[in-house]
Amino acid sequence: MKLPSRSKSYMIPEYSVTGDLLSYLTCNLQYRYQNKGTLPPSKPVQRWFGEFIHGVIEEAYIQWEQNNMHFPWDWKKDIRPIEDLIDLRLQVRGLYPFDEDLFFSIHNQSDEELTIDDLNEHDHKKLASARAEKAINIWGKDLFPLIDASEHLIKGIRDMPNYDENTSRSNYYGINGVVDVSSSVKINKTLEQSNFDNYNNRIIEYLKKDENFQKRIAKFDKDDEYEILIDYKGMKRPPEKVNNPKVENKWETHEQQILTYSWLRSEQKSSKPIIAGIIFYLNELVPSKEDLILIKDELNNGLTDIGYEYDKDIELINSWQEDDKAPELSDNFKIDRSIRIINVDEYEREKALLKFDSVVSNIEESLIKEMKGCKIQDAWKGDSDERTCSACDFKTFCKNNSVKTKDFKIP
Repeated sequence: MKLPSRSKSYMIPEYSVTGDLLSYLTCNLQYRYQNKGTLPPSKPVQRWFGEFIHGVIEEAYIQWEQNNMHFPWDWKKDIRPIEDLIDLRLQVRGLYPFDEDLFFSIHNQSDEELTIDDLNEHDHKKLASARAEKAINIWGKDLFPLIDASEHLIKGIRDMPNYDENTSRSNYYGINGVVDVSSSVKINKTLEQSNFDNYNNRIIEYLKKDENFQKRIAKFDKDDEYEILIDYKGMKRPPEKVNNPKVENKWETHEQQILTYSWLRSEQKSSKPIIAGIIFYLNELVPSKEDLILIKDELNNGLTDIGYEYDKDIELINSWQEDDKAPELSDNFKIDRSIRIINVDEYEREKALLKFDSVVSNIEESLIKEMKGCKIQDAWKGDSDERTCSACDFKTFCKNNSVKTKDFKIP
């Protein structure tokens, strides 16, 4: 009797909106080593802060919901214990901050037993702690009452672009992403109710002032509900325009991210119409010196979209020098720059999905080349801007890096 042979295993490749799309657009070759080759960066500070601020806000929301806490929160009593908890979670995963970014974990000391009373004002002013406090006390009181779900995993499936039955790994591919916050809001609350939980909600007010958003909700009945997707990022507001073709246009990429999330969410049965996304750029609340240098350059060269109406703040930024103490910018300037509203338009969403298809097609093409014996650096394009190359662990042997490494010597 002839036994049938076992069929080949069938797997659908899965791609993450942040882990694949954003990483690949930063640098193809770096993406290959870090994501496909599982070679993590030696100094993942940016990754640490991104995960730290997400973890802090999520834990703060849980405590606010459980304990009915009122704002503002005290840093030492309310916020620092959350920072310590999230920091210890990240240490287990091998992620550590720079010393100047965060006070050491009080549970990680062997010489003496430290308590929260051992903290001082200097520790509060460390960059990550300062941003965590501002994020909670400035946006928490407006954001937390709007949250329906946080850290919401969404998935979808699409046809594999440029599918070839002889070479392609699959005829479909999966997309997954994690929405930081999804919020259901009624039209009549947005249009007519100026008071939300006995205080003006700043996020609702920003939505009311957005003309495109008003046009979108005008098509709904007042009793209809819609969804808003919210994402927060541990970075400054990216420039609206990018002159260097090698530099990833994060302004467009972040819009594509929200639009892709909106499609994934709309594929779920429990979803309501999704008409907007909001991104919070939390570094704007407490900008570092590096952030200030970039903000200064973008304002002077017309590359950013927010800030030109604040004459006093622009004057402070232009008169500031790198060795000076950071200028005291107004709260309105920092808050305006920290929030961005993205309107979810069906046409723009389809363009974003086609862009994702294009990225997946390029990744699959490089993978197939490598499977057929092509060398890694020939299969993947290593070409990015100087800032990305300077921080890259693979710059010493990358053929296409933007940084001169001829003086590099092995110790």
